[in-house]
Amino acid sequence: DGMPLSWWIGRTNETHTYWGGSLPAVQKCACGLEGSCIDSQHYCNCDADRDEWTNDTGFLSYKEHLPVTEIVITDTDRPNSEAAYKLGPLLCRGDRTFWNSASFNTETSYLHFPTFHGELSADVSFFFKTTASSGVFLENLGIQDFIRIELYSPSEVVFSFDVGNGPSEVTVQSPAPLNDNQWHYVKAERNVKEASLQIDQLPQSSHSAPPDGHIRLQLNSQLFVGGTASRQKGFLGCIRSLQLNGMALDLEERAKITPGVEPGCPGHCSSYGNLCHNGGKCREKYSGFSCDCTFSAYAGPFCKKGKHISAYFGTGSSVTYNFQEYYTLAKNSSSHASSFYADMTLNREAITFAFRTTRTPGLLLYVSSFYQEYLSVILTRNGDLQIRYKLDSHQDPDVLSISSKSMADGQLQHVKINREEEMLFVEVNQKERMKFILSSGTEFNAIKSLTLGKILENSDVDEETMKANSQGFVGCLSSVQFNHIAPLKAALHHSSSAPVIVKGHFTESNCGTLAGADSTSSETTHSFADHSGPIDEGKPLANAIRSDSAIIGGVIAVVIFILLCITAIAIRIYKKKGIYSKNEAKGSENEDSAESALKSELSMQNTANENQKEYFF
Repeated sequence: DGMPLSWWIGRTNETHTYWGGSLPAVQKCACGLEGSCIDSQHYCNCDADRDEWTNDTGFLSYKEHLPVTEIVITDTDRPNSEAAYKLGPLLCRGDRTFWNSASFNTETSYLHFPTFHGELSADVSFFFKTTASSGVFLENLGIQDFIRIELYSPSEVVFSFDVGNGPSEVTVQSPAPLNDNQWHYVKAERNVKEASLQIDQLPQSSHSAPPDGHIRLQLNSQLFVGGTASRQKGFLGCIRSLQLNGMALDLEERAKITPGVEPGCPGHCSSYGNLCHNGGKCREKYSGFSCDCTFSAYAGPFCKKGKHISAYFGTGSSVTYNFQEYYTLAKNSSSHASSFYADMTLNREAITFAFRTTRTPGLLLYVSSFYQEYLSVILTRNGDLQIRYKLDSHQDPDVLSISSKSMADGQLQHVKINREEEMLFVEVNQKERMKFILSSGTEFNAIKSLTLGKILENSDVDEETMKANSQGFVGCLSSVQFNHIAPLKAALHHSSSAPVIVKGHFTESNCGTLAGADSTSSETTHSFADHSGPIDEGKPLANAIRSDSAIIGGVIAVVIFILLCITAIAIRIYKKKGIYSKNEAKGSENEDSAESALKSELSMQNTANENQKEYFF
């Protein structure tokens, strides 16, 4: 009859009947808007009465309704029908006013806006970036009154105004130049009691109003941004996020129709590039910047989140990340290899990873070279961690063994390895940082590839590394990073574009988180109980739902079996008691009646339990 059987609750407890990819107030799914639903009589695929799984998927992006606080799915009264849902995380990105900016290219250029009304209270804030030594940020005039904020000198900002008591100034002097082409924050306030000015994190400067003076700021001209009405001392540079009494001015829209002013501002990475962490690269955008986390083991807006990119390695599995291909050398075999690989010679490495296993020996990580140099990180047969550096093809490798207790105990182990020439620093499980000195060399020449798990190519390695490689690695590897390279992330999320080769049973998993801690108790399992393997596309969540039902049914069956055993024992005891009573003496009729009633009750309970057992099995 058109009444919805499913809906969701938003931020203010209101009910919504539109779904991902659709529009507010439209009782449809995305396919209903596009006219692509599998049943043209309905506006959602899930409304179709099909004997197969269908789905409606999309983003809810009308932010005034978010977040989703509740989902209600009621009964459709269809025999054998099932429903499953998945709600993804709430993602918040950007700030439209924070990055709203304009570039002023000449001293005579400016933007104009309606008169600023701040008679009793004026609050102005913005960011600026410039290489000029002076310039007016904004100005608004009245018949006598005015308000102005300007860069007076390379290290001095002045907030001046007049409310009828004569001109007043508030000044902040910076110890460092402000025309360094970096973003600086300005906040100026004026009320009936005082005026104040703050620049960045410098101490605030303030000026008290006269006790019996005028208090109203009366302005009547247009507000000039980036210049003055006289077109003198204009500002050269960028202004962004300009707010007057809490209201943001749209600089970009006004700049689009103003000569000498450009919307947006280039060079955000020069100021904010350091916000991209863990090997993330700053990318300039029209307004603002973004962090490219492709080559980082981390994710998120600033490459700081989601570091637990983990994978389960089965027997014989391998992930190989190639730094460069051998064919570059073969193209000109007469040239010395160093001329091709000089840029891949390292005198320092920063390596981090975590692992979880119960198998030994095992090869965790291996970095090869075109010069028969290598680095291997292995677990020995007794569970010790060994780091084996061979930086000279004519010498035996340096062997660093860390043995306190077996690290193949099924617990998550965190390892950090940092080399700076001959100095090697190792940290395990965030405990004491150990220091070693290498004797085999200081340069890792012409590195070729990084392998996680089993080495599949022919390699000239030492005997212990060979033993570890015979087993490969069976278990969990997580958060692997070699300098700026994140091989697990490349293999799992960028396999089509990254120079990575995957062999064997290798699946993404949550085994690198604390939630996966209980999943290593059995070595016969191949997924660390993470439910993250491939799911049948035909039934997206049905298997998981039914597996939960099977577990519950199994628990109930075990309980019923125990009750049956207790019942049988009780019956046997009472039978013996009845025989004993006949042999020794006759009991009273009341006792006989009580025993008969008890037997009858037990018989009924046994029958009921038998019926339950038959039902649950």
